[in-house]
Amino acid sequence: MLVTGGAKRIGATIARAFGAAGWHVVIHYGRSRAQAEALAASLPSAEIVSCDLDDWDEGPAMVEALAARLNDWRVLVNCAGVFDLDTAETLEPDIFTAAMRVNAATPARLGQTFLAHARTSVGRRLIHVTDQKLLNPNPDFFSYTMSKHALSATIPMLSMARRAEEDRVYGIAPGAILASHDQNEAEAEISHRMNLLGRRATPEDVAGAALFLAGGWLDSGQTLYVDSGQHLLAQERDVLFLARE
Repeated sequence: MLVTGGAKRIGATIARAFGAAGWHVVIHYGRSRAQAEALAASLPSAEIVSCDLDDWDEGPAMVEALAARLNDWRVLVNCAGVFDLDTAETLEPDIFTAAMRVNAATPARLGQTFLAHARTSVGRRLIHVTDQKLLNPNPDFFSYTMSKHALSATIPMLSMARRAEEDRVYGIAPGAILASHDQNEAEAEISHRMNLLGRRATPEDVAGAALFLAGGWLDSGQTLYVDSGQHLLAQERDVLFLARE
């Protein structure tokens, strides 16, 4: 399996979970080579690869190269992303361009290349990590939220277009899990419990969902929400700011 953004944060937790379950893990990194190397060294079977996800061609080329040498490549988890602040009042062009490329266009192209070239006899699993903001949007992180909606739209489309019936295309929509943007841990502890269960979702929850989806038990095109019910609430602002009000 390959996980993008696998050197740190949720991506690293996904890598550890698959490694512990007996998978060979390919850890993609952008600029975090030292963390990727340390993580790979800690897993039973792992390697690292790098590409710039903001480049139009590097990602698909990386996937094609992996597909050419991996004899049984079953899973791609698109976890890497950028999360920068702009708002519905002021869309920042640079933030928008980076978000749409890194969070939407590149994962879609990686998925297309994976489904076209990866070799396995049991079916490929393409898993996009999106966001609970799909069903619980607010005006903050405007470009980021647009990019996650765009990525989510590819899940049913790629599912409908897949050539092999045994392939699956899925989404995981996490809630607030790790301290983000300029949060400290004390603020995250408050804001990340603003959900129906009053419970912080964890990186391990997301990794467990990815492992479940890797089995292909659900019909293709489905998205799992891993957010302690946050997507069922109406929140007028990002919880980062609600906790400060």
